[in-house]
Amino acid sequence: MKIYRFLSADDTSTFCHKVTDALNKGWELYGSPTYAFDHANGVMRCGQSVVKEAEGEYTPETKLGEQ
Repeated sequence: MKIYRFLSADDTSTFCHKVTDALNKGWELYGSPTYAFDHANGVMRCGQSVVKEAEGEYTPETKLGEQ
């Protein structure tokens, strides 16, 4: 099955570490990163889509972060 995740976090090194961790677990970048101002919290936020081929069959109960 092909699985998809959207990673997001405040614009800090934590976001880069989150994406790097996913890449090292076999996820691949999908599309361009996003960058936007979060008015509610007054911070810039980053986002990146990632995809991965995984064993099994997808169900809504699939824990994407554990793949």
